[in-house]
Amino acid sequence: MLQTTPGGRLAEDLARIEEIAARPAGTARELAANLNELYAATYELCLDRYELDTLLHSAPEIAQAIFAMRLRLRSQIADWHARGFLTRPGERALRNALRIARYVTDMMGEINIRYAQLGPNEKTLRGFSGRSFNTFVNPKFETGEDIDFRTGDLLLMRGMAHNSAAIARIGDVDSQFSHLAMIYTDANGKHWVVEALIESGSVINPLSETLHHGLGRCIVFRHRDPELAARAAAMIYHTIAKSHQKRNGHIWYDFSMELEGNKELFCSKLVREAFRLGSENRVTLPTFMTRFDMRNRDFVDRIGVTARETFAPADIEMEPDFDVVAEWQDYRVTSRLRLQDLLMDQLFHWMETHDYRFEEDFPVRLIGWMGQMSGQLSTRAKQLIADVVPTVPPNMTRSAIKAVAMLHRTAEPLLDELQALERRRIDRTGRPLHPREVYDFLETKRQNSNGAIGYLATAQSK
Repeated sequence: MLQTTPGGRLAEDLARIEEIAARPAGTARELAANLNELYAATYELCLDRYELDTLLHSAPEIAQAIFAMRLRLRSQIADWHARGFLTRPGERALRNALRIARYVTDMMGEINIRYAQLGPNEKTLRGFSGRSFNTFVNPKFETGEDIDFRTGDLLLMRGMAHNSAAIARIGDVDSQFSHLAMIYTDANGKHWVVEALIESGSVINPLSETLHHGLGRCIVFRHRDPELAARAAAMIYHTIAKSHQKRNGHIWYDFSMELEGNKELFCSKLVREAFRLGSENRVTLPTFMTRFDMRNRDFVDRIGVTARETFAPADIEMEPDFDVVAEWQDYRVTSRLRLQDLLMDQLFHWMETHDYRFEEDFPVRLIGWMGQMSGQLSTRAKQLIADVVPTVPPNMTRSAIKAVAMLHRTAEPLLDELQALERRRIDRTGRPLHPREVYDFLETKRQNSNGAIGYLATAQSK
C-alpha cells in the first residue's frame, strides 16, 4: 500500500492508482484492461491540482511508493506469463504502465531537488550515487551498503543523446532505455562491463568507467539462477576478449538488429548470445520481442535495420526470470530525457501517421561523406561532425550517418524550445510540463510548419 502522508485529492488519486495496480485479473483481457486503466489513471495525474508544499513534503515518499508498486507489478510477470495472460495487448499495457509510473518517480525527484539542472561544465553523477533518493533498492537485495554488483548482472541504461532516445522509441512499444550490457567479475574481484557499442563494436570496459560515463538512468537486473548467469558472463567475456586478440576478429555493431548469427552483435544481442552460450542453447532471450511493424520504415531502413522483430534493450524489463536489484537516475537530467522521449514519440508518430520522411540537403550529404571518411580526416574536420556522429565505425553506412545527423538536427532545436517552455512553466507554477502539454506544443508546431519540420517533410511539401 502507498504509505504517503498527503491529504486531500493527492492522497485520493494515489490511492486509486494503488487500487488499480492491486486489482486481480482472471483473464488476459481483464489483465490488459486493468493495466490500461492503471496507465490512464497515472497519466491523468496533473500536479497543478495539488498544493506545491504538499508535493515538496511528500515527494520522496511518493517516489519510493511508486517504485514499490512497479516492483509488485514486475513480480507477477512469471505468473501472468505461465497463465497465458501476457498476450500482446497485456504485454503492451504492462510496458506502458511501468513507463508512465517511472515518469512520476522522475517528477517527484525533480521537485525534491527544486529542479536543479546540470551546469555548463558539470557531468552526471556516477551511477548509483547521489543523496536525493537517486537509488531505489529492491528490499530483496537491500543490505544497507552500496550496490553489490555480481558477475552476470545486467545493466539497462540510458544515455543523453537524441540517438539514445531514438533507440528507446524505435520499436512498436516505447521505452526509456537505449543500452543493455553485462557485468563480468574476474578472479581478482574486479568488475568489467561486456557490451556492444555503435561506435566501437563489442568491447570490455571497467564497470567504474561505465558508471561514470554520462548515464541518465540505469537498472541492475539479476537472473534467478546465479550459476547460469556466472557461466553466461564468463563465456561472453572470454569470447569478446579472444576476438580482440585475432587479426580482423573484432565483432562490430550489428545495425540490422537481426537475431541470427554472431559475426556482428548489437547490445542486447550480445546478452542474448551470453545466455545462449552459458545455457548450451537452452535459454533464448527475449521472451517478449520488440517489433518493427510500422508502415513507414524510412528511418529504420536508412540506419540499416532489416529485422521485423528483435531484442530491444528494454525487453529485459519483461523477462520473468530476472529480478530488479536496484534502479538509479540523476534527477538533474531526467526532465531532459523525458522531453526527448516525448519529442521522439511525436517524430515517429508523424512519420507513421502523416508519412513524414527525411529530406537530405547538401550539408547532410557532406556529413555522410565526411563520416565515412572520418579515419582519413584531420582533427578539425572530425570536429565538424562530432556533435552528431562522435565516432564512426567502419561498418556504418553513409545512409545511417546521414539519418542520425538529420534526426539530431531535427530534434535539437525542438528540444531547446521544450526545455525553455518547461523552465517558464516551472518559474510560473513550480511544476513541470505534463506530457499532454508537450504533445500539444509539438502538434501546434507541426500544424504551422507547412509540411516540413527540420529535415522531416511530407510529400505535399516537396
